[in-house]
Amino acid sequence: MSHPDEIKFRAITSVQRWIANPISRRLPFQTLLETTGRTSGLPRRTPIGGRRVGQEFWLVSEYGEKSQYIRNIKADPKVRVRVNGRWHNGTAQLLPEDDARARLKSLPRFNSGAVKAFGTNLLTVRVDLTD
Repeated sequence: MSHPDEIKFRAITSVQRWIANPISRRLPFQTLLETTGRTSGLPRRTPIGGRRVGQEFWLVSEYGEKSQYIRNIKADPKVRVRVNGRWHNGTAQLLPEDDARARLKSLPRFNSGAVKAFGTNLLTVRVDLTD
């Protein structure tokens, strides 16, 4: 990651961690991804954008493998996704071979625009829902 990208990453993730995410997690309509903390073992809930298609939920991580929730998925792919206020169990798959920019065109516009604008290392994630 280049120096300007690193500065951008630190600035945006600080705002997300301390301001945006704590507020978003409380909104009943916000889609959430729950992973298990790779060190703590505690549930970690991250506001995300994405779309459910049948028994799959698709999203794009703006920072790829630098994202904490991606690092958690690598340690334990069992996750939960809250869509429209309902929790669903699933298994997350990281798809580096997928064209993340093309994938964003099929996901909700507002979030996709933010991911494109702020992201530096896009990574597609598919969650195979089990319920």
